[in-house]
Amino acid sequence: MLLVHPVDEVVKLLPVLLISLVVGTQSGNHTFGLIVVAVLVAYALLRWFTTSYRIGPVHVQLRTGVFQKNLLSVPRNRIRSVDVESGVLHRFLGLSVVRIGTGQQSGHGDSKRFELNALDSALVPALRAALLAGHRAPAAADAETAQVGAAAGAPNRETEIAHWTAAWVRYAPFSVTGVLTVAAAIGLAFQYGLGKRIADSSTVTRGVDSLQHLGIAAAVALALVVLLVVASGLACVRYLIAFGNLLVTDNGKVLHVSHGLLKTRQTTLDRARLRGTSLREPLLLRAAGGAHLDAIMTGISAGKGQSTLLMPQSPRAEAERVAAVVLGGAHSPVPLTQHGPAARRRRYTRALIPVATLGAAAAVASALGVTLRWPLWAGLAALAVAATALAWDRYRGLGHATPPGWLITRSGSLDRSRASLEADGIIGWTVRQTYFQRRAGVATVVAATPAGAGHYEVLDLPADRAWALIETVTPGAGDIWSRTD
Repeated sequence: MLLVHPVDEVVKLLPVLLISLVVGTQSGNHTFGLIVVAVLVAYALLRWFTTSYRIGPVHVQLRTGVFQKNLLSVPRNRIRSVDVESGVLHRFLGLSVVRIGTGQQSGHGDSKRFELNALDSALVPALRAALLAGHRAPAAADAETAQVGAAAGAPNRETEIAHWTAAWVRYAPFSVTGVLTVAAAIGLAFQYGLGKRIADSSTVTRGVDSLQHLGIAAAVALALVVLLVVASGLACVRYLIAFGNLLVTDNGKVLHVSHGLLKTRQTTLDRARLRGTSLREPLLLRAAGGAHLDAIMTGISAGKGQSTLLMPQSPRAEAERVAAVVLGGAHSPVPLTQHGPAARRRRYTRALIPVATLGAAAAVASALGVTLRWPLWAGLAALAVAATALAWDRYRGLGHATPPGWLITRSGSLDRSRASLEADGIIGWTVRQTYFQRRAGVATVVAATPAGAGHYEVLDLPADRAWALIETVTPGAGDIWSRTD
């Protein structure tokens, strides 16, 4: 910690240090920059003297704070996941960062997050096993900890489910990661004045003058091609760094997911809290035949900063195979039942009404004597074709299945997702109908669960089949509601 924390603090405030360096260089006084560095290093060193943790039989406690003392106590039976990370500096020093997830967002800031930064990596396996055994009796947990400690260095009986291959990098460009990275870099450059200097440089000026001879359309097309190439390259680099050497293993009790080249991350997911999987297929990734897979865990949500990743962007067939293996089913996906003509009609109606409204407004303007050029009508026609294709794809992706003990639901087009939810993980049902859904004779069935996103929907199901679906997944629930009605 005496080395890691000072470096972390300096990296976090690197823009401040750069500004102080520039100011000191222009004024000829470098004292200010040295004072800033000294204060950061001193603060980071004080964190070592004020940080301690305790693994008790019932609670795990973390004491931190330089100016304000914080004592964070977590019951061991509330621990849902244990994440282990190691950056470049951590790996060089043989250290790891252990984060404990409880499935609850206790607050904002580092003071509310249970993180043990810069632990000896040799201590992590036994510590992780003890923490994940916290839902059992303390004596059993301590016995397992002792057993793991005695068996240090012994090979674990784990089965490999999936491993990363270099060919998966081809799926990295089919996301907005590279574009966002380029946009963030450009914004940061202009924020600190570097972008304006680059734009006013003679090289850029000569390049703009040469592009003017090509015309505006050609210049825009060339700029888009350059942006696409740069964004794709950055996305591939990020994908390699983040997900290289991915390995998913299973020992019957927990799932281990490890990945990363420079910064490694290891996530341990307790199978006792596994309630299903979520297969995500954004439009661009789906067009390339890819998908990524997340686990649906009780008390763990990726939206709270906790990792539930099982497979990054990878071939869809491979992601489906891993999902089937994790859930203990067959390798082939279960065929889905479509939701009928009413659901199809709703998708076309909702997609084409905005286009029809714009077309009607344009027709009225034209009838009143407003001159409308052909690009407007061509744009409306292209918009109508795109809306029709979107409606077709949304209905094609809509469906559900109810194999014994499971609810499978799929929906979406731009960001399609297919959730496989265990029936035992469902704690309640809601059948919802808007005014337009009642007129169309359809309903949305919502399955509530303490796992994953908290609820999963079966959209626009024919209303007369809603209670039958609930009865199939959780026998007896439909009869209770029928008697209540």
